[in-house]
Amino acid sequence: MEFDYFLSLISGIENVNLGGFASHAKMIPRERKMINVNDVEAAAPKKAAVLALFYPDHNKLTKFLLILRAHYDGTHASQIGFPGGKFETPDGNLETTALRETSEEVGIEMDQIRIRKKLTDTFIPPSNFLVSPYIGFTDKTPLFKTNHEVEDIIEVNLKDLLNDASVSSKNLTTSYMKNIQVPCFILNDRTVWGATAMMLSEIKDLIKANLH
Repeated sequence: MEFDYFLSLISGIENVNLGGFASHAKMIPRERKMINVNDVEAAAPKKAAVLALFYPDHNKLTKFLLILRAHYDGTHASQIGFPGGKFETPDGNLETTALRETSEEVGIEMDQIRIRKKLTDTFIPPSNFLVSPYIGFTDKTPLFKTNHEVEDIIEVNLKDLLNDASVSSKNLTTSYMKNIQVPCFILNDRTVWGATAMMLSEIKDLIKANLH
């Protein structure tokens, strides 16, 4: 998808209804216990934010960024996700958290990114985080500079996400069950599942609903 066309698609999405649970559910295994608002409130989760960053490549085609997190002693080590992290009081709000963490992790200055829309909050039980995802873009081809938290940069063509052939399932062991079929996206020969897949599913539905 050409980047100018992508910009035209997202120019009016601020007031478009989100897919919410219907989008997320496509990437949730049937065996997983459904989590409701009361469950989330009872968990008193920590707050975090991530950014789905879209940008043009050198051919003016639309890509978005995923990262492979470095190996460390933590719940989300060596996982694929969006840049982002925990809310810190000086941030003031979660949108700033998403921008700050993206700047720290992949070297894109905050003032080069324009936020277009907040997506549905996603609860991650293993680490007890409630994550606020944002869609943003930069109109320049980025020169990424990663910090110690990032092992690898994964640049994905938007057309691959929109292609239904990218949806699959794999037998995985999760935090709640062993050896179950887990819905996932196969992007750049990488398996993307869990909370990141749920967010991607909502982004996919949002963009496809506005194709013209």
